[in-house]
Amino acid sequence: MTKTVWTPTEKESLKEKYGCEILVERAKKDQLSSTQFPSDSYIVEYKIDDETMYDLTRGTQVTLFDMYYDKFKSQLISINYGMGNIKPSFVAVSEPTTHPKRKREDKSKNRAKKILQNF
Repeated sequence: MTKTVWTPTEKESLKEKYGCEILVERAKKDQLSSTQFPSDSYIVEYKIDDETMYDLTRGTQVTLFDMYYDKFKSQLISINYGMGNIKPSFVAVSEPTTHPKRKREDKSKNRAKKILQNF
């Protein structure tokens, strides 16, 4: 059984804290070279206990660096572009945020107030 590096609670908080997500944790070479991932994915290489590991992630390079440096410090080796060629907007369809609708003011009430103020 492979040891997980990121706990489930850490994975859930990554999106909020860094704006990043881990697509494949401890990816194998064939997963890293797969084109079935979004084109904005990155391959992050790091070392734990003299074992080199790879994660396939999404986010900007700056936020990925922050995320991995906060977790692994000097064990972070590199962040490179992934091989994916799927358009990012097709991969994760997030629910659109709904904003409360503005209520229109009743113009007739405003007119009545103005008329009363003039008297």
